[in-house]
Amino acid sequence: LHRLIRRQRQMCIRDRSIPLNKFTVAVLQLDSQDDVQKNLDTVVSFIEEAAARGAKLITMPESMNYVGLDNAGHAEEIPGGPTFQLMSEQAKKYGVWLHCGSIYEKNPNDPRPFNSTMVIDPRGNLAAKYHKIHPFDVVIPNGPVNRESERICPGDEIVTVDTGEVGHLGLSICYDMRFAEMYRIMALEGAQILLMPADFTMPTGKDHWETILRTRAIENGCYVVAPAQYGVKPKFQAYANSLVVDPWGNVIARASNHPQVITAEIDLDYLQQVRRQIFTLENRRPDVYSLLRTKQ
Repeated sequence: LHRLIRRQRQMCIRDRSIPLNKFTVAVLQLDSQDDVQKNLDTVVSFIEEAAARGAKLITMPESMNYVGLDNAGHAEEIPGGPTFQLMSEQAKKYGVWLHCGSIYEKNPNDPRPFNSTMVIDPRGNLAAKYHKIHPFDVVIPNGPVNRESERICPGDEIVTVDTGEVGHLGLSICYDMRFAEMYRIMALEGAQILLMPADFTMPTGKDHWETILRTRAIENGCYVVAPAQYGVKPKFQAYANSLVVDPWGNVIARASNHPQVITAEIDLDYLQQVRRQIFTLENRRPDVYSLLRTKQ
């Protein structure tokens, strides 16, 4: 599995950046719809607010610039596309790290776009890019059918990025959060902050969202930052409830039920303190993690 990991280390700004053991993370909770310009205007306004509140890392939800029925028609280049260019300008303007939730990215080898996260450094450079690995393919007998793989091309690489300034980030998108092995690999690779942008549905959100996020934080000794979509979407009601969870599993920031900016303190010294109390990464037994099947 480790051959799938692509660690992208941000080198270009290390000559001027100092690793921060404590810093403010901002989470943008959005009600993105099918008007790209309107969505991006809101994002720019929220970035300004987050920067004014001292955020060094600003995070956004899945599908931050477009939620509609024509994903392929709204796919862009990363880097180079208009959304990337705008976010690059904002990162440089405020001197912040931007985690841009996800947008649809043009795929040169397939008519299906990627669902892609991009991380942009304070110089406006693309520091990392991740393609959502797990498509939401659900077929319920006599119930809903959703085959995201028919609309989105799945990725095949697990990605972390050591920013050298605001921690080591592990990247994922929405439905990925149900696959625990992905996050354990990122934690073993050094990830300290697991980013989980989402557009979660109301029925599953009310029962599973917080439980899964807190579990991923506890089992890996990581912060979990989960920016979410709010509002009525073309096919469902979004759950919202954007969260920041600390490595002990406490919810340290939660959005209320409207678009907004929330902030929380990330304390990487506290993260190390928690890991020294629990030791889940050190006490693993990979030497026995195989199933012995007994013949009947």
